[in-house]
Amino acid sequence: MQWTNLKEQTVYENRWFQVNLADVALPDGRHLDHFVIRLRPVAVATVVNEANEVLLLWRHRFITDSWGWELAAGVVEDGEPIADAAARELEEETGWRPGRLKHLMSVEPSNGLTDARHHIFYSDEGEYIGHPEDDFESDRREWVPLKLVPDMVARGEVPAANMAAALLLLHHLRLG
Repeated sequence: MQWTNLKEQTVYENRWFQVNLADVALPDGRHLDHFVIRLRPVAVATVVNEANEVLLLWRHRFITDSWGWELAAGVVEDGEPIADAAARELEEETGWRPGRLKHLMSVEPSNGLTDARHHIFYSDEGEYIGHPEDDFESDRREWVPLKLVPDMVARGEVPAANMAAALLLLHHLRLG
């Protein structure tokens, strides 16, 4: 069954996102109003070293009042290539400059509400260039053995679904 978006009206917008109200036609002919959040693409990146440790950030998310492990991430600026944005975010948030980035996956974390797409990359090498510019983004940055990832996800220590999916895929690719 396909729903059809007949039109959208912007209710609110800023540089980060747009909230629209859509007139949606259902397959049976009924209509419903549905809010849609339009977001800029998000670029995500990490490094996995020779010891099969992944670079993670331990951070608090005030919206859900929760702590968890995450990868460096942020919005893609207008005209910026996605891989460049991923490298930039990794450097700003961790102080590590990645080597050649490999695309791991792209996901839609909440496609019933938003059009957000998260593009996740990793590198097999990185260079520490100094204290992170955006050190306010996390409490700490650590190299975590990939072998621990499935148990961390199961315990809820990686609460963001996109991060959990990426780390589990990295675990599978590197140790599977």
